[in-house]
Amino acid sequence: MTESANTSTTNTPIEQVLVIPTAVFHEVGHFQGFCGDMDRYLNVILDPIHASYRPRPDMEADPSFKQLIPYCIFCSNGQIFSYQRGTDQGETRLHAKRSVGVGGHVSTLDLNGAGSPYLEGMKREIEEEVFLEAKWTEKCVGLINDDESEVGKVHLGIVHVFELDSAKVTPREKSMINAEFAQPEELLRRLDEFETWSQICLESLFHN
Repeated sequence: MTESANTSTTNTPIEQVLVIPTAVFHEVGHFQGFCGDMDRYLNVILDPIHASYRPRPDMEADPSFKQLIPYCIFCSNGQIFSYQRGTDQGETRLHAKRSVGVGGHVSTLDLNGAGSPYLEGMKREIEEEVFLEAKWTEKCVGLINDDESEVGKVHLGIVHVFELDSAKVTPREKSMINAEFAQPEELLRRLDEFETWSQICLESLFHN
C-alpha cells in the first residue's frame, strides 16, 4: 500500500486514510446495501495494488474513492450492543443517530503494527472507542455500500461480528452515549433511530 505525500500550510498533520478507487469496487461488482460474498471482494479491495493512503479531508468529498471502514458489531447471549452518537462525534452527518457499529478509518498510524494495517486499524479503533472486557470470537461477515447517502458515497464498510462471552462493553469515548445491549427484535422495531449502515446490518443479519 502506498502513502500519498501531503503538506499543510499550518504544519498540522493531516490524517491519511486507507482508500480504494471506486472504479475498482465497481469492477469487482457494485451493489447497494449488504453483500456477504467476502471471498469475492476482500482480497481485491485490500490488495496493495489498489489500496492507498490519501488525505481524509479530500476523500470525504471525493466519491471517486471509497474509504475502507471496519464496522464491528458486538453480540452477547443473543443481544446486540448499540449506542447513540453524541455531538462530540467527528462525523457531523451522523449526530444523534444510534449505531450498532464500532470502528473507523484505517490510517498511516496502523502501518507499523505487527499485523496487517487493516487489522491493526480495526484493533486501534475498538480500543479507542470502547472498553472490551469480555472474551470474544470474531468473523468477517460482509460488506456495506450505500450510494444513496452523502456519507455512504465515500465509504465502504467491512462488517465484523464479535461474539462475546459476556456483555462487558462500555463506551470509552464521550461521543458514545445511551449505550445498551438489546434483543435484535427490539432494535428492529426502533430501526428509524439508527444510521443507515446499522439499518442495513440489522435487516440483513438479524431479521428472521
